[in-house]
Amino acid sequence: MTTIWRASFALLAAALLAACQPAGPKFKSTDLTGADYGRSLALADHNGKPRTLADFRGKLVVLTFGFTHCPDICPTILADLAGVMQSLGKDADRVQVLFVTVDPERDTPELLAKYVAAFEPRFLGLYGNAEATARTAKEFKVFYEKRKSGESYSVDHSAQSYVIDAQGRLRLFVRHDRIAADLGDDLKTLLRSG
Repeated sequence: MTTIWRASFALLAAALLAACQPAGPKFKSTDLTGADYGRSLALADHNGKPRTLADFRGKLVVLTFGFTHCPDICPTILADLAGVMQSLGKDADRVQVLFVTVDPERDTPELLAKYVAAFEPRFLGLYGNAEATARTAKEFKVFYEKRKSGESYSVDHSAQSYVIDAQGRLRLFVRHDRIAADLGDDLKTLLRSG
């Protein structure tokens, strides 16, 4: 009988101890806290200013990849992100959206500036040469590939977005089709947790 009592007591103690441990925030998007990628980028913004993730410390960063000639996914993502920013009210000033072009051949700084500002004036377009673009995409596990289309070309690419916290740590993977439904709540959770 004492063996059963000891085992029961040990289980109860373990359950109580686990309940006392602080639980991390609960997110709707995929929690990537502790991931060993998505730690750096070195590109220029659409104003020509060199940028790294350290430039945005103190703010949440929503990072997404695409290109200005994208016919469907990219404008939908940016429109959804603009809606999320609007839903945050004054807290939107504590969030920076970065749109990284995967088409540096066509996406000039001027074109990026017009494109991202059409969705939300606070958005920044980021660009680099082919090598910097490839390095950044690899760091964030983003696929992209140029595809010939008649006399021109298109770019197939991954459509996920990432959230980086105010300390510069990769925190969330957000599916493109869940931005409008999930991202606002997740950003509010991160803003509350500091």
